[in-house]
Amino acid sequence: MAITEDVTRRQVVDAQAAVERELRRQFVLGLGGDAGEYRAFLDELASHLRAYLRRRLPRALEDVEDILQETLLAVHNARHTYRAGEPLTAWVHAITRYKLMDFFRSHARREALHDPIGDDDLFVASDAEPADARRDVGQLLETLPDRHRLPIQLVKLQGLSIAEAAACCGLSESAVKVGIHRGLKALAARIRGGA
Repeated sequence: MAITEDVTRRQVVDAQAAVERELRRQFVLGLGGDAGEYRAFLDELASHLRAYLRRRLPRALEDVEDILQETLLAVHNARHTYRAGEPLTAWVHAITRYKLMDFFRSHARREALHDPIGDDDLFVASDAEPADARRDVGQLLETLPDRHRLPIQLVKLQGLSIAEAAACCGLSESAVKVGIHRGLKALAARIRGGA
């Protein structure tokens, strides 16, 4: 199991390095005046940022697009501050983090004003439920072969794109899609059989 985790971790690092190189190439060409490359950079960046924001804001999905647009605008407006020798993704991550913090600050102020605290709902829900669900999903995924389990973990749980997952797994994009479909179908059958 440790070898599989090391291989998967290495594949993720390699995929991230490839994303960094491509985004940086598009961004630098865009700064040089190539409008097509700059547009491609913004589209690719939007795809990655959307997945990143969805993982951090699972309960505020309607706000993801707003934060995404604010972040892309901030990246565009601050493009002259990028230092060519530094990783582009670190620079973008800093901008995104500031936009997220702005969202959390404004959201916390709004919620504090409108969310009454009642004693009757204090013990309605427990934090054990998400942990139990996470454990159960993990156990179910372990029953699947790697060709189904890895694409589900990378795309559905970690939020990678199909292309990124394909690069991590060493599979074609269509094989990743088929793996996800068949894996989810197998999981559904197991759940129905166990219910």
